[in-house]
Amino acid sequence: MTTDTQESTLTVDELAARAGVTVRTIRFYSTKGLLPPPVIGPRRVGRYGPEHLSRLALIEELQHQGMTLAAIERYLERLPPDLSADDLAIHRAVVASWAPDPAEEVARAELERRAGRALTDEDLDRLAAMGVVAYDAGADRCRVDPGLLRLGVRLLDVPIPHETILAARTALLEHARAAAHDLSRLFHDEVWGPSRERDAGPAHMAAMKSLSAHMQPLVVQALVTAFQRSLKEELRKWLKEA
Repeated sequence: MTTDTQESTLTVDELAARAGVTVRTIRFYSTKGLLPPPVIGPRRVGRYGPEHLSRLALIEELQHQGMTLAAIERYLERLPPDLSADDLAIHRAVVASWAPDPAEEVARAELERRAGRALTDEDLDRLAAMGVVAYDAGADRCRVDPGLLRLGVRLLDVPIPHETILAARTALLEHARAAAHDLSRLFHDEVWGPSRERDAGPAHMAAMKSLSAHMQPLVVQALVTAFQRSLKEELRKWLKEA
């Protein structure tokens, strides 16, 4: 994965502050190959960009799901090497959907600090349409979904009408729920049910929970990859027709 020099504006200290980790952690991840090297700028100072932030968020989420560093390393190795910050943010959001972070209530100033930019009222409306925040102007408080914030902020600069965002979110939620239902039913009918007939004790329950936890990252990656390929095919057809 390469990082655009023009977007690589963060020092290692700034990256650590934005990601909520220590500089030592960033150095460690870099030596393990979990983070790509920085862009070397003037005076040999390393600069980091959006891809590094998104990758750190994905690593954090995978750890939250209980994966070891070795398992995370294998997971990241299977990802395409040219994923953008947006692609990585989508992976993180989908992974987080297995066990969503509870929404947090913060002041607008804190929301802007986490977003890394000032947010206009129009920005807040667009983030609300994406299901990222719910803003109470009277109390100056925002209820924010931490798992979607970075992705939502990056989408603010995409010229998409407010109504289109709402329609896209509805379509994605409907299809995501349908896919989750079908996969859950498949797991229940083909794995859970037959194995439970052989052993219905506590050991069976523990084994099934462990299997489900290990399968979740693989299923997430398969879903994201399949969606990205399908979307490219649809866009290619649309452009050809246009």
